[in-house]
Amino acid sequence: MNPNADVTSLMLSVFFGALGAGYVVYGRKQRALPPFLSGVALIVFPYLVTGTFVMLLVGAAIAVVPYFWRN
Repeated sequence: MNPNADVTSLMLSVFFGALGAGYVVYGRKQRALPPFLSGVALIVFPYLVTGTFVMLLVGAAIAVVPYFWRN
């Protein structure tokens, strides 16, 4: 097992969790469903995904959802 991959996964988890928390706060204040749901998904998905590259792809895909899905 590569120790650098563990550190990278941890850092990606922290980054996407912080981004998700920002989306949740923004979604609640604006009463907008897309950023709120994307924020919840960004907070939860690092617990379900183990691979670093897959985590990066899934997190990036979830992070751009509010841009394309507008009310």
